[in-house]
Amino acid sequence: MDVDTGLSSFFAATVVGLLLSVVIEGLMRPRLPLMRPWPAWALHAGLWLLAHALLTLVLGRPWFAAVAVMAFLLMLVLVNNAKFKALREPFVFQDYEYFTDAIRHPRLYIPFLGWRKFIAAASIFIVVVAIGFWGEDAPAERFAWPGQIADIVTAGVGGALLMLWASRKKLTVGFDPLADVQRLGLLASLWRYAQEKRVTPTIASPFSTVAAKAPSTSLPNLVAVQSESFFDARTLYTGIRPQVLAEFDRLRANAIGHGKLKVPAWGANTVRTEFAFLSGIGDDLMGAHRFNPYRAIAGGWAPQSLASFLKRLGYRTICIHPYPASFYLRDRVYPRLGFDEFIDIRAFNHADRFGPYIGDAAVAEKVAAILQEAISPVFIFAITMENHGPLHLERVAPKDIDALYSVAPPEGCDDLTVYLRHLRNGDAMVASLRATLERCDRPAALCWFGDHVPILPAVYQQFGAPEGDVEYVFWSNQKAGAVTGRNLSAENLSSEWLRAAGVMD
Repeated sequence: MDVDTGLSSFFAATVVGLLLSVVIEGLMRPRLPLMRPWPAWALHAGLWLLAHALLTLVLGRPWFAAVAVMAFLLMLVLVNNAKFKALREPFVFQDYEYFTDAIRHPRLYIPFLGWRKFIAAASIFIVVVAIGFWGEDAPAERFAWPGQIADIVTAGVGGALLMLWASRKKLTVGFDPLADVQRLGLLASLWRYAQEKRVTPTIASPFSTVAAKAPSTSLPNLVAVQSESFFDARTLYTGIRPQVLAEFDRLRANAIGHGKLKVPAWGANTVRTEFAFLSGIGDDLMGAHRFNPYRAIAGGWAPQSLASFLKRLGYRTICIHPYPASFYLRDRVYPRLGFDEFIDIRAFNHADRFGPYIGDAAVAEKVAAILQEAISPVFIFAITMENHGPLHLERVAPKDIDALYSVAPPEGCDDLTVYLRHLRNGDAMVASLRATLERCDRPAALCWFGDHVPILPAVYQQFGAPEGDVEYVFWSNQKAGAVTGRNLSAENLSSEWLRAAGVMD
């Protein structure tokens, strides 16, 4: 390939690729409007030009480089569409960890994209690479000057200048992903969220201003359970047997506090609710870090938390999560939040599983063992895993229908049946923990709450999707009462629990 041919090929690939990038973005769901601020289009064009120029420099094949950049953009669009279908939220920059997590924990992510789509995308990638390397020759003089290198650099610099100009305009974002991506487009919103991620949070936790009481032998043991995907599914379909949550109903009848809990997550993103509960900080104050607060903590931010506050009171603080400790960087985050010990999946064995994950019963047994050995007040925060999706990968047994329903559900509700099977085990965990705390010599208080509603798209299509609120309950082995339900937000839950338990004024 001579230099002139290389130049015309590069410019043609650049123009065609840039135009097709707009077409590919048009495949987004929900569909994106073309009317956007000019700086948003400048960011889109700048990112494309820079990516194409850099890849052409590396590969020496402008058309292959253009197809590779388009393939990456198409992958982002497909991931966005799968995420929006399951979670009602577009893809944001902070989701970049999905790609590495999908490799380390494929069962948690790839099924939501769909195995067929995943295999098709992988096959297309392999074909594109093969065609690119064997179907397009690299120009022999691509590093000649003047020559193609000069024009590639010019395009790259032009893209960088467009991005610099657009960045100086500082497009505003409100951290409502759907509104931001609709207003700015996918690439521009990703860029702006990436910029905002670099701003370290400065929000102070309410626990930083609460004065610690002197240690006391009367301090109660405290057990908080963030139950995976827990909510009262009986509100979806009247044919679900009330007994599915009989123990939860019993606990709520003797509660010192209960109600609906507004959580900052829908269908997934457990750490958002988790962080709000532990820190007392609302997601509306977190800016770009609201999507994954633990990334900021792992990077050096160390807000005060429920655990650090209780540690000052004299508590031993323990977290139990039956999954690898490195997931969501918890192994780095929890020491910063004031936990003395983090018990992960290594403390369990295969016999502890119910379905694909460690069962709730095994977590309840671990809590009981810790309390039995405790000689001083202990705070245990258990994050369950049993009811984690994808639920559609599990199979319904014939006996499940009779056990879980008074009236069999319509066709297409297998995911709901699988969910209820695990929810019933969560209810059994409530009974187990209550019995454990009733046997405690020391006063003890329980906080039970869900992190988000489950992902059940086919079920919600039939019965209607829930708003996203979940249930919470406070219970004590020292007092009981039929209290009136009170709705809370996740960031207020821990402080309200401590007040109900008599630990905080």
